[in-house]
Amino acid sequence: MQEQRLAPHESMEIHELLNFKTICLAKSKLMQGLVFDKELKALMQADVEQSKRAIQDLATLYQYAPFAPAEVAVDEQ
Repeated sequence: MQEQRLAPHESMEIHELLNFKTICLAKSKLMQGLVFDKELKALMQADVEQSKRAIQDLATLYQYAPFAPAEVAVDEQ
């Protein structure tokens, strides 16, 4: 049975989404140190958690890219 692969344009779109979500995650983590309002800080923490889940989901899809590395690591810090 032939292994399913993503089309090149699908792979590039997932790659772009991974880059975007990684930048969003980094920005939210960095901005948390500058925020003193508890509600805003909680909202930013929720965004961090959601971004981590989105990156994991996208990394799962990215493994089907024709040029993807054998394993895509997601930092759990």
